[in-house]
Amino acid sequence: MATKRVVVDPITRIEGHLRAEVIVDENNVVKEAYVGSTLWRGLEVIAKGRDPRDVPFMMQRICGVCTYSHYLKSTMAVEDALGIKPPLNAELTRTLMNAALFLHDHPVHFYQLHGVDWVDIVSALSADPKKASELAFKYSDNPIATGENDLKAVQERVAKFAKSPAGLGPFANAYWGHKTFHFTPEQNLIALSHYLKTLEMQRIAAQMLAIFGGKMPHPQSLTVGGVTCVMDLMDPARLGEYMVKFQEMANFVNNAYYADLLMAAEAYAKEPSVTMKAGIGDFMAYRDFKVGRNDYIFDSGFITNYDLSKVYDINEDLITEEATHSWYKDNEPLHPYNGKTNPNYTGLVEGQSIGSDGKPIDSKLFNEKEKYSWIKAPRYDGRPMEVGPLACLLVSYARGNKRVVPVVNEFLKKTGLPASALFTTLGRTAARMLQAKIVADHALTAFHNLIENLKVDQETCTPYQIDKDKEYKGLGIGDVPRGMLSHWIRIKNGVVENYQAVVPSTWNASPIDAKGQHGPYEANLIGLKIQDLTQPLEIIRIIHSFDPCIACAVHVMDTKGNELGAYKVDPLYGGCSV
Repeated sequence: MATKRVVVDPITRIEGHLRAEVIVDENNVVKEAYVGSTLWRGLEVIAKGRDPRDVPFMMQRICGVCTYSHYLKSTMAVEDALGIKPPLNAELTRTLMNAALFLHDHPVHFYQLHGVDWVDIVSALSADPKKASELAFKYSDNPIATGENDLKAVQERVAKFAKSPAGLGPFANAYWGHKTFHFTPEQNLIALSHYLKTLEMQRIAAQMLAIFGGKMPHPQSLTVGGVTCVMDLMDPARLGEYMVKFQEMANFVNNAYYADLLMAAEAYAKEPSVTMKAGIGDFMAYRDFKVGRNDYIFDSGFITNYDLSKVYDINEDLITEEATHSWYKDNEPLHPYNGKTNPNYTGLVEGQSIGSDGKPIDSKLFNEKEKYSWIKAPRYDGRPMEVGPLACLLVSYARGNKRVVPVVNEFLKKTGLPASALFTTLGRTAARMLQAKIVADHALTAFHNLIENLKVDQETCTPYQIDKDKEYKGLGIGDVPRGMLSHWIRIKNGVVENYQAVVPSTWNASPIDAKGQHGPYEANLIGLKIQDLTQPLEIIRIIHSFDPCIACAVHVMDTKGNELGAYKVDPLYGGCSV
């Protein structure tokens, strides 16, 4: 059987460096898939020997998008190790900051990073704004940024890009007109308007987090034991500002983001590349979003073999990472407390892949029989797991969660989709929106409980205590925008002895393990039929549905202190050169 290799490198519109290689048969059906990161970092090494209180500030530098996620879980890991319990006020404040992050991250992911895999920007330029404006009411009773004049302005704005020397500007170099685009011109115009509106809304969400975090990204108000934003919590004006901005974001989620996923479910219900069953049937999520004493929005657990009738409890002792096909020296599966980060780069091999003209070209390729990624392979009890908003909703749905079940059922009813549609790329993309909606609908419970508690208790921090003659270990774990995140710390002589972060994109982007099991990215590509090998939109759409953050998944530093690069920024033009 004749086969061809298609290489997508880099996969753009994600945080970090990711490459996908697939082998297709004569019918363009993917028979094998290999996904790997091509850049290494090393923050886990930097943490060694540091004061535990300093490490969370370093760990949030893992990523420039989900900074707060790592900041929070790292702080929680130190607290868990030392047995420090933060006051309720601090925990609820952390939840409000987390809500701001989710309401920022999910809409930005869909519109700026993933939406153009579904929305044909060029098609939107030929839409009838009047018809589009009327159509918007089919998906929302209170549509946003879809008045006829609003939509005309959007067309004019994007048309100016098209006439400029740079072409479509931020929308250039995409596969416009691809056969797997299914929105009508009017639907494309509605979604394009929301794309531009999201550029405004993300500023509001960032301001929300900065109210209690001091700034965004890289907030600075968490400390081991609690929070430091005491003056903001005691200021009614600051609390009111948060609530108003939260309500603005909630309105956008419910009347733009939700509406566009209803529209996508309708248009793409019969598109095979997004309705094929997810390659991994095992999904895992961890409890998060504390909104009151012992009250969390989302539940913990895992399901196996696509079975929603049974949810299993997580045993953190069964989590391991291995490096059989990863560019590290130690191949054996290790628990994160004992994890090692020793690089062993073996490079690429000579071969051939399909060029942009459809003809074979000489290429540097992954050596899939050996090591081919800087990402390790996390496993739970020896099994790969998909994590992320879909896993979070599936676990909470299977648990009968009172906040999740009605929202999922309502979406399935409105779209006419069966529950099995959740186990797809379409379902994964919808789940991210539904998670944002659930946060928008319920996170203010933490806000109201915080205000009530502040009336009788103003504690915001528990004192830091450590015995330098003792050894400690601790775990900070929960679900963040991209899925289950865990930070693991061991402390000896009052400083960090070992540190590991097992992040969502490591779970999902993991290479093949010693048993030959693919990670979720790879498994989701196998069986995919590609319409045009020179325009592999289907590959990109599936990978983007996970919201990859590869900067999180691979941890650069040079331990000898050598300079790795120099950058010059022109302050007049904002340009950057290496």
